[in-house]
Amino acid sequence: MLETTVLDDYQNVAAQFGDWSILSGETNTVVLHDHISEPDELIAKLQHSFAVMCIRERTPFPRSILERLPELRLICNTGMANPSIDLEAATELGILVCGTETSGSAGTAELTWGLILASTRGIVAEDSAVRQGKWQISIGPELQGQTLGLLGLGRIGSQIAAVGRSFGMQVIAWSQNLTAERCAELGVTLVEKNDLFRDSDVLSIHLRLSPRSRGLVSSRELDLMKSTSILINTSRGPIVEEDALIKALSNGTIGGAGLDVFDIEPLPIQHALRYMKNTVITPHLGYVTTQAYTSYFQETIENIKAYLNGNPIRIMNPTVLANESLKAKP
Repeated sequence: MLETTVLDDYQNVAAQFGDWSILSGETNTVVLHDHISEPDELIAKLQHSFAVMCIRERTPFPRSILERLPELRLICNTGMANPSIDLEAATELGILVCGTETSGSAGTAELTWGLILASTRGIVAEDSAVRQGKWQISIGPELQGQTLGLLGLGRIGSQIAAVGRSFGMQVIAWSQNLTAERCAELGVTLVEKNDLFRDSDVLSIHLRLSPRSRGLVSSRELDLMKSTSILINTSRGPIVEEDALIKALSNGTIGGAGLDVFDIEPLPIQHALRYMKNTVITPHLGYVTTQAYTSYFQETIENIKAYLNGNPIRIMNPTVLANESLKAKP
């Protein structure tokens, strides 16, 4: 029987959010709960899999991995974009990549505000102090009247802007292609890049990871920020140069950071960010909601069923359909 493998089910919820019995009799489903970072180990686990479910970018699929999985015919991605999957290589190898469409962005926007409030008002530290018998160990600023800077004003950035305005914050924004017209629609002021970093009391990042955005926030940009400013990143870790951020947090260049994303995930046990007192860190929870997980798992099952029926849906690399190797279905 064909084998389907679900990767990186950290929370052991694949069975909770997806009815895999729909595929019974056609494919046997194997669920892996631990992240596998070693390529040889990953290939050994997937050598008999015809389909693989990737939960976001937890496990990359570069050409070097795909070429060693001759049985693989279908990758089911959560979402409709994943820079860690080599779509060109998948297409050449006759591997169809399908995604899910209904995850939404509300979860990430909501978590962003959780990190902003926790970082500015010391909520995590105060909670810990109360549990230790202490009382009122910090004094935090009000957000009203402060400046919220947005690096990116797309779907999520625009949601953050709306909440910032409701808090009485001045909202400014910059990105490479951002226009004054777009900002005016949202009641946001378009500024130059340097001014964004220089003037923001809270600077929140909302860009896609791409060659253009990778390393966009370096020591140069961090040095422009106020010593009291907070950096928030719920987008992708590599947009910020991690070593530069650690240095800026250590020497007081910036006041703190609220981080949901990192260069390496899961974050290594001995990583410096785990032990810094001026950070609030969460384990890439922006998309981890009941609504998103329901769509991820249910639509993945639909994708596998559609492929088995010869009518694939939600295709991310449509040119693969012309590849003869796809027609030789397992």
